[in-house]
Amino acid sequence: MPHFMTQFSYTPAAWKLMVQNPQDRESALRDLAAKMNAKVVCMYFTAGEYDGVGIIDAPDDETVNAMIFAVTGAGHVKATRTTRLYTMAEVLKSLNKAKAITYSSPK
Repeated sequence: MPHFMTQFSYTPAAWKLMVQNPQDRESALRDLAAKMNAKVVCMYFTAGEYDGVGIIDAPDDETVNAMIFAVTGAGHVKATRTTRLYTMAEVLKSLNKAKAITYSSPK
């Protein structure tokens, strides 16, 4: 199953609500993932440009995009960035394919 890293930032209003009523947002994300045949591998909060990061296993790009659209559409997330992650085995397959390809640089 493909792996994805999604960075996210909450809106100020969402942070206000979570301070007033602390809640486990990871379990909410796990429930959503399970409904979509996906899995949250882990979720961490961070300091910096994004408030957190989640590693998600999903059957395909469409599924992880649908999850992100649903979460963002709820209104409490203001920004996301999703990156497809590749295992070493996947990279090795690509490298072996590249080995057989010739490509000339600009002249």
